[in-house]
Amino acid sequence: MKGIGQKLMLAFILLSTLGCMTMKAGAYKSFKVSIYVRAYEVDKMKDIHWLDSTWSVISSQLDVDKIYLETHRDLLIVDDNTLNQAKEFFHAKGIETAGGITYTIDESNSFETFCYSNPEHRKTVQEIAEHTAKHFDEFILDDFFFTSCKSDIEIKAKGDMSWTDYRLKLMTEAGRNLVLKPSKKVNPKVKVIIKYPNWYDHFQGLGFNLEEGPQLFDGVWTGTETRDPAGNQHLQNYLSYNIIRYFHNLRPGYNGGGWVDSGGIQMGMDRYAEQLHLTMLSKTPEIILFAYNQLLGVKLSDSFRTPWQGMNTSFNYDEMTKPFLSKEGTTIQPTTMARIADVVLKQTDRLTAQLGTPIGIKSYKPFHAEGEDFLQNYLGMIGLPMDMYSSFPEDQKVILLTAQAAKDVNIMKNIKKQLQNGREVVITSGLLKAIPDKIAEVCELRCTDLKALVDDFGRHGKSGRELLIPQVLYYTNDAWEMVSAGRPLTGGVSGYPIVLRAPYATGNLYVLTIPDDMGNLYDYPSGALNEIRRMMSKDLDVYLEAPSKVGLFLYDNRTLVVENFNDEPVDIYVVGNPDKVKELNDLLEKESLKPVQIATTPVRWGRSLEPKNRFRITLMPHSYKAYKY
Repeated sequence: MKGIGQKLMLAFILLSTLGCMTMKAGAYKSFKVSIYVRAYEVDKMKDIHWLDSTWSVISSQLDVDKIYLETHRDLLIVDDNTLNQAKEFFHAKGIETAGGITYTIDESNSFETFCYSNPEHRKTVQEIAEHTAKHFDEFILDDFFFTSCKSDIEIKAKGDMSWTDYRLKLMTEAGRNLVLKPSKKVNPKVKVIIKYPNWYDHFQGLGFNLEEGPQLFDGVWTGTETRDPAGNQHLQNYLSYNIIRYFHNLRPGYNGGGWVDSGGIQMGMDRYAEQLHLTMLSKTPEIILFAYNQLLGVKLSDSFRTPWQGMNTSFNYDEMTKPFLSKEGTTIQPTTMARIADVVLKQTDRLTAQLGTPIGIKSYKPFHAEGEDFLQNYLGMIGLPMDMYSSFPEDQKVILLTAQAAKDVNIMKNIKKQLQNGREVVITSGLLKAIPDKIAEVCELRCTDLKALVDDFGRHGKSGRELLIPQVLYYTNDAWEMVSAGRPLTGGVSGYPIVLRAPYATGNLYVLTIPDDMGNLYDYPSGALNEIRRMMSKDLDVYLEAPSKVGLFLYDNRTLVVENFNDEPVDIYVVGNPDKVKELNDLLEKESLKPVQIATTPVRWGRSLEPKNRFRITLMPHSYKAYKY
């Protein structure tokens, strides 16, 4: 009887735990919120008192659906007992658990990685994967499943191959034979997910294989950290949204979510909030907050309060940091950034529940291509909604091709087909320079090493500073300047194309001049940017008339979000066809906007533009508004 009683009690406890898990009501409508725990902190969870006390700090400020428990980082392997205790602790609280691996030898030593041709390293890598699969039915590989190793063993193994070709081949083999196969042998149910970091245009050089990896692994995850754009990676805010869309398009349905850390908060807590918000605007199903130690240790401080607070901004630091009532009715004083994450994500959740599937201007990026790195993120920051694809888009009125398209040996065949179908192609000056002889099949254009300093865009406005641009050359009357710039242009002696149009068959090839410093796109005057947006948005219902650093996010259910990344308020216009866009209805404030009448700039050469409805919107610094039309 005693044995039966013990079994019944055990069953009761198990059922209670499962009940907790299944009955736990999700705090978010549109996505899950998860936390990644580094091996350093998981190892501390052998002390149940430390685990309980730290979790109380985080969970009192942030609703969490899932915890990722890392088994290895920097040669620290968390033991079985600690992993089991941590899993039981979180399961009892209704929190899902999964595993994680960071394949670093010493992260502090320039992210020292394993050498995947070294037999000893290969053995360790496999053992870590097997250890993790034993404990979890799902685990994620953090950023570092690449190799920067140039040991004698790797130099010999590489032979005559380039480092890129060698590493792509090596890491694909290592993923298959050292991680996936051994893991699934230990646990046939296990799902192995690879998390790709934010520097996607440089992946191939260190072995991240976007052509094979998303097909090989059971899923991918996306690093959406943009941090401080002035930092080493020089990533623009827009990447937090754009990279999710790109990885989704690589294998639809297999991109599990975004990943944000505390980087950039020295610029103000708005920078952290924007990364969370933009990640979720991509309609990804989950976000991982990196990491447990940051949510616990990054204390709230007045230094995170920005000068524009008090201007009715979207992210109100003062409101976020006020005491609030818990579900149990007790008053809680926020202490760490966990509270910021909770408020921002719940605020964004109310919005994303109303948004459809993201859409944008399709841009072609072949696998492992180089040139004009991360340009689409700069274009996103000037109000062009980007949507990158690894194959040539064939269903659009307008497509964008950057210098990376030069890698496609059939690029001219596809360009001419698009033009002969009465459609349009926008190429950058970088692509023109990369394939001048091929482009000559359509129009004899040149982009040489000649440069020009410009600051005057004529009727489109002035830049406010001198910009260095490549000189795009053409034969008079064979191509036409749509936007020009000089020094000065008005009353000057020379000018150079910013937007050039070259007719071919029944279509048009456009050349968009990209300044030597891509950041100078933000210095293009509003008038020039407006023309660029109008020219590139023919597949979309709306476009912006606005200064730079204003983003436009569009969805297939006639919803849109406009977001201001400037430190000061801006006035913008949302512009659309009168037959489709008659009214803008605010998704959050339940207010409506009617079109306004404004004077239009006369058009040269007798060209007439289609009538448009314009809706005037004022955006506060680092703030957004959302509408349905």
